[in-house]
Amino acid sequence: MERGWDGKMSLVLRSAVVAGLPLLAAFGCGGSDGATAASGAPSTAASPSGTTGSVSPPAAGTAGPVAQAAGRALAGANASAASVARTAQSGAGATTASNVSASAGVGASAAGGNAGRASSASATSAGTSGALAAPAGASAPSAAGASGAESGRPQVVCPTPALKAGDTTKTIQLGSQARSYILHIPTQYKGSTPAALVVDFHPLGGSGMQESQGSPYPAQTDAEGVVMAFPTGLAGPSGGAWNVGPCCVANVDDVAFARALVADVQKTACIDPERVYAVGFSMGGGMSHYLACQAADVFAAVAPAAFDLLKENVEMCKPPRPISVVSFRGTADPIVPYTGGPSSVVSGMPITFLGAEGTFQSWAKTNGCSGQPSAADANNCEAYSGCNGGVDVVLCTKEGGSHEPGNAQIAWPILKKHTLH
Repeated sequence: MERGWDGKMSLVLRSAVVAGLPLLAAFGCGGSDGATAASGAPSTAASPSGTTGSVSPPAAGTAGPVAQAAGRALAGANASAASVARTAQSGAGATTASNVSASAGVGASAAGGNAGRASSASATSAGTSGALAAPAGASAPSAAGASGAESGRPQVVCPTPALKAGDTTKTIQLGSQARSYILHIPTQYKGSTPAALVVDFHPLGGSGMQESQGSPYPAQTDAEGVVMAFPTGLAGPSGGAWNVGPCCVANVDDVAFARALVADVQKTACIDPERVYAVGFSMGGGMSHYLACQAADVFAAVAPAAFDLLKENVEMCKPPRPISVVSFRGTADPIVPYTGGPSSVVSGMPITFLGAEGTFQSWAKTNGCSGQPSAADANNCEAYSGCNGGVDVVLCTKEGGSHEPGNAQIAWPILKKHTLH
């Protein structure tokens, strides 16, 4: 992992404050993420690939008004365009860097998300230690047995022909709305055995394309053949956003969109339905939290960064099963304060953050965790043990960290340990 990002991030944030720029630029607008794929092992049989087109949202668990509450604090009023150097985190030591200019077409500056990504919210080296880390040399879980029915899991029929590696823009129709996402197929994807799927949500003012270009996850997951999808939110008062209840775009059911996206990917890619995960930075992290509340029947685990649960709808967070949550937060975040509190970053859509510790405790309660969290490990990650279903509830805190994306080197080994059932 490249060093020196903390200093770069501090300089960017100080410059923004001195110049009088709105906090939206630092909040995560226009950020991006990457895509990956992992192989699984449920029994498979070849069949013709499904056609992509109109997709009706699955009926189970479709969210209504609740679907609007987790992600408002991520955008701001109109931000002036500012060019910020962004270094995307890569897991295996490789790094990529690009300069991203704030886009005037998105109402709020995309520079902030890029600056946040440049500082990268990682604590230290690859992986977690102790109980949080996957066993050395362990691969992602697979569906054992010759038959899905025998293992209690649905049988996966891999579409043919197998998709080729590359990024493709896909469109699905939800009612009167056309929704899009970037589908990322890594070179290690084979298409003959079920792979994991990671859905990566962009920050306020961003897009799926931007997220696919700056995500820290492909560097960790591509080698395992993990498929990734990068959806694009519809425009709200502060640009591309997600409806999480009280914020940040109205008249959109993004939970239904997330469900439909997963179903659409399964038409053409060989996906293990037991290993579907949601991640995201800033407001994308808010959407990840919200899906853990509203779509735990689809997503096995989530890893939100730079966002909390919201006081406005935390009582409505009642997932149908325990779900693992790995949160990343910085103690000096100027957009989503570590201690929580009110935010009016999106005009006309005020919200109240529960805070990093409050969110950590809330997920522990929701998942029936016992006792106190562990002492922080070498990555400054705390974890509750004794949770229902053996799930992990983890909070990784970066001392002095700003509004930054999570550390995929820490998150992925935890996420891939968990399956839907």
